[in-house]
This record gives sequence, structure tokens and C-alpha cells, in this order.
Amino acid sequence: MEFNLVDFFVHLDKYLDMAIRQYGVLTYAILFFVIFAETGFVFTPFLPGDSLLFAAGTLAAISMLNVHYLFLLLTLAAVLGNSSNYLVGHLLGEKIFQKYPRFLKKEYLDRTHEFYEKHGGSTVIITRFVPIIRTFAPFVAGVGSMTFARFSLYNIAGGVMWVLLFIYGGYFFGNIPFVKNNFSIVTIVIILISLLPAIIEYWRQKHLIKLSEENDEL
Repeated sequence: MEFNLVDFFVHLDKYLDMAIRQYGVLTYAILFFVIFAETGFVFTPFLPGDSLLFAAGTLAAISMLNVHYLFLLLTLAAVLGNSSNYLVGHLLGEKIFQKYPRFLKKEYLDRTHEFYEKHGGSTVIITRFVPIIRTFAPFVAGVGSMTFARFSLYNIAGGVMWVLLFIYGGYFFGNIPFVKNNFSIVTIVIILISLLPAIIEYWRQKHLIKLSEENDEL
């Protein structure tokens, strides 16, 4: 290969066709590792996520990969990645706050915990569709001591929705010329559509809180 290893992983969505031809079935393991790392390590938000899933689905449509295997395998990678990120935040979060008390006050940790207990479910799901932020969200959830059972419920739901949307989106629409030539625009549209229910629910809850506050004042 003419590209280095770092370039290969960072731009795997572009090299995927070549990877399949060179590594065959091992490509599934490579995809698993990248999706796991993109969501599981705080220091690797630069790895491809949405674009890689969509590209994998597109190549599955021309029988270079099995779309159902991809869905199951990469959903597992996404869920396990988020879980490991959460556990790192949970195990090391208190120590980090104790080590740097001048910069990271205990009240911040308590505030984070309260936020995730109240809004954590929708936050975990929504951030799945926001590049870079999705890499940090599970770590913050762990730092804030959001219960693992609650986190896992929404982690699984978000992981399934994320992989399902992009893998099968690529499978059914990725080879359409307009989609191939305007992938970035299509990705933004997909993300906006996927976030619409969460946005509606957010504004509904905000409206209910406002009404409750107004009733308390009466």
C-alpha cells in the first residue's frame, strides 16, 4: 500500500474498497476496531464514523460485504465502545477531579451527575449522531456517575439506531449517483431527520416545565 497506517485508519471510509480486496473477511475486524475506537477512546474522535458506516453499507449493496453481518457486528462495536468509554470515566473521573481541584471542582461533578440523571437518556441517544461529541458523551456520563443500567439502556438504543440508519442508508441509497456525489449534504440531512423526534421531545418537555412554573406562581 502507498498510504501509511494512520492515514489508512483515519480515512478508512475512502480506502474501504481497497481494504476489502486486500484483506477480505478481515475487513470486518478492521471495521469493528475503528467503530469501537471512534466511540470508545476519548482521544480518537478523528476516526471515521458516519461516513464509514455509510460506505460499508454502499459496498454491501454490490455484494462486497454482508449488510446484515455489518449491522450486527458494528452495533456491537458501537455499544461496547460507548460502554468502555463510560467505565473509564466512571473509574477515573473522581481521581481526576481530586487531582485537579482548582480547575475541576466537585460541584461540577455533582452537576454533571444531576444533568445525566434527568436528561441522560436523550443525551446519550442524540450525541450518537453528532461527530466528535459522541466520543466524549459516554466519558462525561461516567464521570457524572450516571447509573450504568440507565446508561446501557439508552446506549443500546442509540447504537442500534445509529448503525441501522447509516448501514442500511448506504445499502439502499449509497449507489445512487446524486447521493454519491453529495455525500456530506446527505449525511447532514440524515442526521437532522434522525434528531427531529428528540428535538420535538425536548421542546415539549421545556414547554411542560414552563407551564408547571407558571402554575406554581399562581
